[in-house]
Order: sequence, then C-alpha cells, then structure tokens
Amino acid sequence: MYKINILNSMGINLKNFLSSKSKNTKMIDFQDLDHLDGLSISTVSASLYKDIRDDLTMFYFREGANHASVYTQSKIVSENIKWNLNQKPKKVYSLIVNTRNANALTGKQGYEGLRKLADLVSKHLNQKQKEDENIPKKILPKNIIFGCTGTIGETFPYEKIAKGILSLINKIRYTQNKFIWMKAALAIMTTDTKPKLAMEECHIGNEKVKIYGIAKGSGMIYPNMATTLAYLFTDATLSNDILGKLLKKNITNTFNAISCDGDTSTNDMATIFATNEVKNSQVKNINENKIKSFDKALNNVLLNLAKRVVSDGEGASKFISVNVEKCKNEMEAKKIAFSVANSPLVKTAIAGEDPNWGRIIMAIGKAGPKVNLKKLSIKFGNIIILQDGKLNQNYDEKFTADYMRRENIEINIETFTGKKNFTAYTMDLTKKYIEINADYRS
Repeated sequence: MYKINILNSMGINLKNFLSSKSKNTKMIDFQDLDHLDGLSISTVSASLYKDIRDDLTMFYFREGANHASVYTQSKIVSENIKWNLNQKPKKVYSLIVNTRNANALTGKQGYEGLRKLADLVSKHLNQKQKEDENIPKKILPKNIIFGCTGTIGETFPYEKIAKGILSLINKIRYTQNKFIWMKAALAIMTTDTKPKLAMEECHIGNEKVKIYGIAKGSGMIYPNMATTLAYLFTDATLSNDILGKLLKKNITNTFNAISCDGDTSTNDMATIFATNEVKNSQVKNINENKIKSFDKALNNVLLNLAKRVVSDGEGASKFISVNVEKCKNEMEAKKIAFSVANSPLVKTAIAGEDPNWGRIIMAIGKAGPKVNLKKLSIKFGNIIILQDGKLNQNYDEKFTADYMRRENIEINIETFTGKKNFTAYTMDLTKKYIEINADYRS
C-alpha cells in the first residue's frame, strides 16, 4: 500500500502500471533504476491530453553531456528531428520530450515552436546555473534537443509546452530514484500499456559505470534506425564519436531487429548521453579491450528495451522470435526473418494459436533469397515441422497447437545456404490492434 500511495502522489498512471495486461507481461519484471550522476529528471502535465497525466519530460545535464543519436530513415521527418540534426552541439544540456503531438507535417509553425522553446529553456537553465553552480556554464539554444511523439499533422502546442517549462525546471532535483525513472518512462508513453525501463552495470577498464535506458513504442514499429523513442544514459566518460559508433553498431540486432506492424514513424529516435562523471581511462577505439564490457552491456540494455516495445505491441497477445540461421549472409537472413515477422497471415495464425506452417513457407518463399529446399528446416520452438525439405514424419498437429498457446513463440528456420544468422522480434496481429488504431485520435 505504501508503494501505491507514493506512486499516486507522484502522478504515476496506476491504471497502466498495475493493469492485468501489465502483470501478464511477456518480459521480466521492471528493473529498479536509481541515481545516475550528472542527470536530473522532471515531469509535468502540460495538458496535452484530455485526461490529466504527465506528458512533458525534461532530462537536464548540469555539466553537459556528450551524446549520439540515430534517427528515422523515413523521407518525411518530424520538425524536432530537423531541429536536432541542424544544431550539432558538442554537448547537450537538456532533452525535452512531449507526447500527444508528433510535430510532424507542421512546417514553419512546428519548427519555430521548437526554436522559441529552446530559447526559453536555455534562458531558465542559465539562471539555474547561476543559482546552483560555482562556475556557471553558458547554455545556448543549440544545446537543447527535443523528442516528440503522438499524432502527425496536428498544430504543435507551443503555448501549452512553454507554460510547462518553468514548472519542469522548478521540479529539477539532483538525485533520482526508481519512482522518478518510472514517472519519466510513463510520461513519454502514447498507446503503450506499460513503461519500458532497463539497466546494466559494467566496467570500462577498472572503473564501474552504469547504463540506464527508457523507451516508448507499441505501434508504427519497423526498423529503419531505431523504431521508437529510446533514451540511454551513462555516467561514463566517452566521446561523441565513440558513443555514435557504439550506438550504430548495437542498433543493428536490437531496435533494428523488431517489427510490430511493418510501419516506420516520422519521429524515430534513439539517443545515448554520457555525463562523464566516472573518470574512466580514455577510449579511442571501440575495438579496445577496455570497452568490451560496456559494449556488451549497451547491447543488453538496447535489446531489453526493444523486446519490451514488441511485447507491448498494440493489441499483442504473443511475443514472437523469428530465428533464421545458416544463410549466405546476414542481409539474406534479415530479409527472410522480416518477411515472416511482417506477414499478416503468419501473425494472424499465431494470434489464433493455429500452427499453420504453410504460411511460414509462403513468407520464406516471397522474401527473395534462395533456400536449399532439400535441407530446409522449420521448427516451432523445439518441435520439428520441416526437416530436409519434407514434413517431419513424427509431426503432431495437436502437440504443436498446444505450443502455440504460449505467450512466447519461437520460429526457427535454417536455409542451409551459408553460416550467417539473424533474429527478428515481432508480435501477433489481433482484433485489438485494429480497434486501437481505428480509434487512435479519440
């Protein structure tokens, strides 16, 4: 009861947090993120929704943070992505994230709204620097970046967000706990039913460092960079260049390996921030031994968050892994994996708990890459369906149907054309998905 009261007092959406769907999660329980030096977090309601909920979030780096981002490859991008790409700051002092409004297809009004907000944030943060710091830093508008998520094409609500900025800054505290992290993860949600948080601890050389991450996303999910809003934070000392190379490397088999519905957003963004509070030895190359632990931990955090996005896919009842092995190259393995993962026929069959392996054959065939039909293997979990290109003589439809009732489904495919592998993660396609997206703007 004590925890619930605290959550209520902090404005956490208990309806989402404690819903039956949240409890019946296909992922492990939430991790408890705590304090990370150099970062402050605050959330408020800017009344962007009809219901009162936190919908505006500030991440503040009092010493500035090194950073790197990957963005959507869509040819139509939101105004906040244009702003972020245009600034090119060496350090970021604040990330502002709003929900409900994507600030996409808003043109000059949307971009100018961000410019005015950056002016406003820098003004107030400079004042806070003078009040709190022995040696105040000069924060310029270009040191402020934005994340936006929500409906495309609606007028950007500059006035509402501007009113929330001073409140955000007034609420800044220089320590965090798990409830503050939970508030932030909840505040960036749209159609998500549960927050997404992950963490790892690792070493750079002999120094212990943290990597924390939050994300949002449940619809319009398909790889073309990062397929969501995802924000990662580390107290390590790492350059922008090293952060960028590590992020790009580890996006490939994490956020670029997931698909809910085959659609890519105008707003996709993944950013990592380094507060430089832990004075680890300098890293000049991502292949150095000293960075291997961090590299692995970063991949773990990204994959954890990516899987949480899929498990919370709009209307999802199943979490599906499509493992394609023994391909000529990784690109061919990826094409086959996503051909299966994005097939409405495959996804609806799994939603209906029907082991219709013929639909998987169809998806493999249309993907493009060649397969060795004399050796082709297909399994549901450990259940052999196809072996050496033929239906397994011991195949039991009823036994396989029992497997399809599980929340976590694995489709294992071997093409026997090479040695390369790729795994895609997706969800089933249910009636609920249609209901959610038919009523998205209500």
